[in-house]
Amino acid sequence: MKLNNRSAAVVLGFVLASSAASAADPAPAPAPGSQGQGTVTFKGSVIDSPCSITSETANQTVDMGQISNSALKKAGKSTPRPFSIKLENCDVSSLTNKTVTATFTGTASKAQPTNLALVGQVSGAALVITNGDGASVSLGSPTQPTSVHNGNNTLSYAAYLQGDSEKVAIVPGDFSSVANFTLAYQ
Repeated sequence: MKLNNRSAAVVLGFVLASSAASAADPAPAPAPGSQGQGTVTFKGSVIDSPCSITSETANQTVDMGQISNSALKKAGKSTPRPFSIKLENCDVSSLTNKTVTATFTGTASKAQPTNLALVGQVSGAALVITNGDGASVSLGSPTQPTSVHNGNNTLSYAAYLQGDSEKVAIVPGDFSSVANFTLAYQ
């Protein structure tokens, strides 16, 4: 078979196109009999701090469960649900007081401005955060200082819902609330 210049260009174009397509393929096809493939993405940040925050407590979800609206009537409270912030690899040798405080921020409830607003269908209640001894923590204010030592430390907290007042009806529904925290070492 004799190829002229035009035929050779077309054949060369097909060869180049198929080579480019295989070079652009981000991952090879699984080998016959293999079980599949995937991707692992790693993310994080390096912070200027005497302690690291564990990955499971830096961003976490606390399941508040299903709370009866009758428990919240007349400014009632739900059962507190514990959560913690775990610190690891602490080197507190440069700290004067060897303590840490946490400041929680988020959208404040209109009826209870020191507590978190609930987003969703529910109304008539807010989310209260407490420190390890059960005292409520006001949004935007640092907690009482907690002692920290070299190594690993756990900062203990809890959260519960509280009805707005004796005269406000509790409207049932799903809710969520987000609190951000900032740690300050002394």
